[in-house]
Amino acid sequence: MTTFYAIHSTKLPQSLIHVRKNTNLSIYSKRNCPQNPTYQTTPLLHCSEATIFSTAVKEEENANMKIQATLKNTEKYSKELEIAVRAVHVACLICKKVQENLVVSSNEQVQSKDDNSPVTIADWSVQAIISCLLSEAFGSEHVDIVAEEDVQALSMTGASGILEAVVRTVNESLSESLRFGLKCPLEDLGAKEVLAAISKCNSTRYNQGRVWVLDPVDGTLGFVRGDQYAIALALIDDGEPVLGVLGCPNYPLKKEWLSYNHGYQRILSKQGSPLSESPDRGCVLYAKRGTGKAWMQPLLNYDKKFVWPNSARQIQVSSIDNPALATMCEPVEKANSSHSFTAGLAHSVGLRNQPLRVYSMVKYAAIARGDAEIFMKFARAGYKEKIWDHAAGVVIIEEAGGVVTDAGGNQLNFSRGIYLEGLDRGIIACAGSKLHEKIIRAVDASWNSSSL
Repeated sequence: MTTFYAIHSTKLPQSLIHVRKNTNLSIYSKRNCPQNPTYQTTPLLHCSEATIFSTAVKEEENANMKIQATLKNTEKYSKELEIAVRAVHVACLICKKVQENLVVSSNEQVQSKDDNSPVTIADWSVQAIISCLLSEAFGSEHVDIVAEEDVQALSMTGASGILEAVVRTVNESLSESLRFGLKCPLEDLGAKEVLAAISKCNSTRYNQGRVWVLDPVDGTLGFVRGDQYAIALALIDDGEPVLGVLGCPNYPLKKEWLSYNHGYQRILSKQGSPLSESPDRGCVLYAKRGTGKAWMQPLLNYDKKFVWPNSARQIQVSSIDNPALATMCEPVEKANSSHSFTAGLAHSVGLRNQPLRVYSMVKYAAIARGDAEIFMKFARAGYKEKIWDHAAGVVIIEEAGGVVTDAGGNQLNFSRGIYLEGLDRGIIACAGSKLHEKIIRAVDASWNSSSL
């Protein structure tokens, strides 16, 4: 006689296929289950075995649900990340052209903001182009952006020459965006449309839903001096950065080309190449929250078409956890941070290597790539850190295996507005948890706010 097992074994979960030969199984229907003594029993499957069967089925269903959830999470933000990476590539192209003109000619295209920090046509052009490209990709009504530059200065009568240059640069870049596989407006934009794209970047939705955070040119001083700078774009969802992209047009792809004691222009002269034609220079770094991976792509040559993933390679933080072997990144300018305090702190913790002084969020790129191990910033009294100066870099370092917190060991809070409110003293980014713990202890031991 054909047994119950022979009929049904192929339909059972794996955990029930192997059954002891002498097991006496019986099934009870609802009306004859022994849990109700008034029912007559018809042996089919004992209730205890039926419970095991039901539990195993549920376990397998739960496992399948977990697999589906994992696949869904893997796909989440994937389109947003790819569009953001492509858009930042276009922004890098803008900045390279503008910087070359600045270095070759003069600083006529540079204006000063209220805090006397410089702003160039690259800042406004990148803000406009990122705004346009994100709106084209996802629909303007679905895109909220907060960015550094204010449109008011560009709207003034005296800025008409700058505005014309911005409009021209934006339209040239939009035509180039097709090469990067991005949608763009069918016709050239006028001054009105460009100003509208820039002014769109004033969202106040910091802790609800999705908001893009953009620093169009981080490290403008480095930019106008022909040195390091970054284009930083991040997506924040319900107050948490979920993806980050850093465009670093002047950052060498090879660590040995970094110079800890000289300006970037000297590095270029050693390569013997013009600013716009230097080989193996410039990269875009990116990461998505929860993947445990960060990536780097080289900048695209002018005559090439972008094909995803564009020779991307995975990057990881350095494995160095001995302070004596570690390299620290420092800001170049002293205006908003205390070099004396960080220098004393570095000495107390045992750092011996010459620090890497570099403009902008390239410091985050250096740590994520393994070119340096520590970045510390302790702002002077009255200065507040802004979310667009850190959001993209934090995601990339953490997914590359590093740690970023405030000086109290707390995660940075990006949900309270344009400032990192509640920041404990300063920001510490490290290649690993061991170095991070040593720095935190050293800060607690030597902290003196009067030294800032």
